[in-house]
Amino acid sequence: MRPHWTLILSGAGIILPRVSALLRFSCSQLVVERLDPLVNPGVVGSPHLHQIIGGNSFNGSMDPSTLDIPGSATCTTCTFAEDFSNYWTAVLYFRARNGTYKRVPQKGNVYFEEANGGMTVYYIPSYNDTPVTAFKPGFRMITGDPTIRTQEEAQRFRQLTYTCLQDPMTRTGETLDMPKKPCPAGIMANLRFPTCWDGVNLDSPTHSSHVSYPLNGTFEDGSPCPSTHPVKIPQLFYEIVWDTTPFNSVSEWPEDEASQPFVWSYGDATGYGNHGDYVFGWRGDALQIAMDTGCNGFQCPGLRYQEIREGNKCTKRREVEEDVDGWLTELPGGMPVTGVDGKPIS
Repeated sequence: MRPHWTLILSGAGIILPRVSALLRFSCSQLVVERLDPLVNPGVVGSPHLHQIIGGNSFNGSMDPSTLDIPGSATCTTCTFAEDFSNYWTAVLYFRARNGTYKRVPQKGNVYFEEANGGMTVYYIPSYNDTPVTAFKPGFRMITGDPTIRTQEEAQRFRQLTYTCLQDPMTRTGETLDMPKKPCPAGIMANLRFPTCWDGVNLDSPTHSSHVSYPLNGTFEDGSPCPSTHPVKIPQLFYEIVWDTTPFNSVSEWPEDEASQPFVWSYGDATGYGNHGDYVFGWRGDALQIAMDTGCNGFQCPGLRYQEIREGNKCTKRREVEEDVDGWLTELPGGMPVTGVDGKPIS
């Protein structure tokens, strides 16, 4: 059944005003896999583990010169059937006192509880009805940096945060680092991508220099784009709810009360290295049409809605055969765990 609501929740802790063409939808998990076609194209067995959602044409290379993403995909995990894009982040692990690791599963967000993990995706054009240019075929980008381990470095990226969920509706108290106390309803990672484009390049060597955050402030402030990146693009925004509740017993947390037990699959025990990847794959002009019409969350007259249970059926076989779900003696790929200033954690 489709969810019903009249107000859209924002990860910024406010109720979003009614804006034209705001999309909020669910994408179930496609695969948990050590592949990264942006940072490690063609490599089967990238350095760290990712959880991927979207179309099943996802693979280790995703060469934009040869791959027609929507044309190659046969299904999508997303509730808008025209969306064969791929969205991915790292995977969260619980580190026990004995040094072993257990993967933390994702769970469905508010109104999308029946989703098989995955995440909630937003596309927001503007808060003042300013037209935006939808992403083009071949467009891809990354926000955040997995090597960051300090708050000062993390502040270079705007609004990559965590919410300690007191209940599923919590949308306040965002932090740049991992929550230091057990969260009653899990931890939500919030990733907001840049909203300005140079208007020329669909990608760049860093996968981020062709896009920019607004000149100052945030997207919600309505700040203009810098002259180097004058084209306004939709605000792409991920919410990922990690079900940390099975690990809420403080008796299993580090004895050092200043520490917390969750680490990212790239070895980050601080949370400051929060990052996400995106490869555009909407069919035809569907996204531009959606940005130009009166959509409200999952309700969009220009798009075809797919029930969550259908998206749950779209999966992909893992290419790297390894245990990612049992109690592990090390993170997949052997990633070392580091804390503040990159210092190893034994």
